[in-house]
Amino acid sequence: MTRTPQAIAEEAATELRSRTGVDSYDIALVMGSGWASAADLLGEATHEMATADLPGFLPPAVEGHSGTLRGIRDGDRNLLAFLGRTHLYEGHGTDVVVHNVRTAVAAGAKTIVLTNAAGAINRDYSVGSPVLIADHLNLTARSPLTGADFVDLSETYDPKLRAAAREVDPDLPEGVYAAMPGPHFETPAEIRMLRAMGADLVGMSTVMEAIAARAAGARVLGMSLVTNVAAGLEGANLDHEDVLATGRDAAGTVGRLLADIVAQL
Repeated sequence: MTRTPQAIAEEAATELRSRTGVDSYDIALVMGSGWASAADLLGEATHEMATADLPGFLPPAVEGHSGTLRGIRDGDRNLLAFLGRTHLYEGHGTDVVVHNVRTAVAAGAKTIVLTNAAGAINRDYSVGSPVLIADHLNLTARSPLTGADFVDLSETYDPKLRAAAREVDPDLPEGVYAAMPGPHFETPAEIRMLRAMGADLVGMSTVMEAIAARAAGARVLGMSLVTNVAAGLEGANLDHEDVLATGRDAAGTVGRLLADIVAQL
């Protein structure tokens, strides 16, 4: 009999508990491109393993994503940090893409923090700056949900969590994140379309995880690191290596900000 995605997540959570001795986690974080080193500032690392050692996870396929799972102790709280993620464009389907958040919720996490690297459509955003995700446009034509699972996404990115983030940095901007299927970057015409639709940021991740987390009853906080200006807005060509380099340069600043925000959640 074929196991359901939820059953595989429960199995992965059980294996995680067995390997770490931690019965339950409070907050789980998915560290996207440019964010992985920020995990060093979140607290004391208690354990680390390859995510592929747990049921349902695949080895990393994208540069900048280590495929590592780290347990972190922050005071009296247990945090779970995924250093990297599986993307929809890798071709494994939506269940693999959201297996991280399903496993985290199965392991007790009620709050999910999703981070990513994004291109700036909003001209007010500067490269290297963090932006809170206030809402998203799912332009992948996919959903991690099947059947009559009618999940309310009116407040996908929790207003109270966003307010807590703004208490740490009142100047932290908010924006709408547009998810495209990738792996190619967008054309200038597509960026003009996205801007007309109300998008401030564009990337290739996050929304599947956010939908799955909300379906599982978890609260979601989303943050983007602006690593490039979107196609056609400055005339420069886009390159994944430049995205990673920007992430490395901004790691200290955004890492400290993220740690301070997590402390408030």
